[in-house]
Amino acid sequence: MSDISPETNPPNPAPSEPGRFEPRSEPRAYWIAAFQARRFGEESLTPERWFEPDPFGSGPSTHRAPRRSTSPGLVAVLLATSMFGAVLGAGGTYAALKESGALDYAARSTSAGPQVRIESDASTVIAAIDKASPTVVQIVANDGAGNTVVGSGIVYDPRGWILTNKHVVTGATTITIRLKDDRRLAGTTYGFDTLTDLAIVKMNGIPDLPMATLGDSSSLLVGQLAIAIGSPLGLAYPNSATQGIVSALGRDIDVPADGTSPATSLHGLIQTDAAINPGNSGGPLVDGSGHVIGITTAEASTAQGIGFAIPIDIAKPIMQQALAGEKLSRPFIGVTYNTIDRGLKEHYNLSLDRGAWVHKEDANGNPIEAVATGSPGDKAGIKTGDIITGMEGETIDPAHRLEDLLVKYAPGRTVSLQVYRNGSYSTIRITLGTRPGVTS
Repeated sequence: MSDISPETNPPNPAPSEPGRFEPRSEPRAYWIAAFQARRFGEESLTPERWFEPDPFGSGPSTHRAPRRSTSPGLVAVLLATSMFGAVLGAGGTYAALKESGALDYAARSTSAGPQVRIESDASTVIAAIDKASPTVVQIVANDGAGNTVVGSGIVYDPRGWILTNKHVVTGATTITIRLKDDRRLAGTTYGFDTLTDLAIVKMNGIPDLPMATLGDSSSLLVGQLAIAIGSPLGLAYPNSATQGIVSALGRDIDVPADGTSPATSLHGLIQTDAAINPGNSGGPLVDGSGHVIGITTAEASTAQGIGFAIPIDIAKPIMQQALAGEKLSRPFIGVTYNTIDRGLKEHYNLSLDRGAWVHKEDANGNPIEAVATGSPGDKAGIKTGDIITGMEGETIDPAHRLEDLLVKYAPGRTVSLQVYRNGSYSTIRITLGTRPGVTS
């Protein structure tokens, strides 16, 4: 039952008109009296102060202003003036709206709906995959003894140069490259870089071979979009994509030995939660623009949703060496150092809270010479106890260690080091040597 009731109950409708609730037409005495008063020139029954309180009390006023008559001619003039002003104002308003385009927008909104375009996250991912996936290849490596490894790689030069992981092609006697359109081409290993688990594979170029767009891994931020593309499910599922974010930067991992590769340590890696599985090895990690920011290399065996990729900036020097027909090699300065953090600073009472402290200790914890005799560092004048604060303008800290910056350059390159010694800073020029123990 409704809680609201009418003040009066209307009479019941006639039986002949069921369902009608139209009130009975009754003249209102007050309205008729007012109309007649106006018609015959009598005083209006409506108070002149319509929205104002009665100054003489709550009842009807008994002191009303005398009636003022208005000339019909004056009324006509006032009406004409008002209408002319209204028409003129309306015309000006229409012209202003027309000039500004507001009327066009209103018409568009009525016919086509809102014109606001919203770029969704899904469309960004789709566009990135569409750009990068044609450059991703599946690599099938066979050792001739019935053992087959399936991995991935990226085409970084249309002449048939491919970047992949060293552990994908180590020990292979035959390599088959499968393109996205299912063409199969033979490949050969050009060289290995055991320092970073990278390898270069060469195949015969074809006219329409797509080429990956390389990004800048030095500008990565934790939380930005990361997409892994590869063959995580083996031969039958090439060019699979997974989405995640950059979870962390500068990660170090130890990779145990397997049947073809010795145990190794990898430094300065990108950590991501984009799903990475064995067939992804050597494939790209791309950003929201479809640019390659890393080469996927390992997954965490004791956890889910944690994978690692080698920053693309670390791979660029050996990619350039291959294009130039040079042996794959890594730079070397010949110093032993510790990356300074707060704990190291406080323990050794160091002057700076960041940088690479040139320092070495024997088995008993006693300081010894940290610069190899005859090394590039020795020739450039680096001394034990120096703190290298930067390289080529990039600051050295726990997130950007000396080895991470050094690996971006090829042997033979002359670079500048910013060095702190005995309370003052200086710049040292050093020509990089070739790191021992790297084969190709």
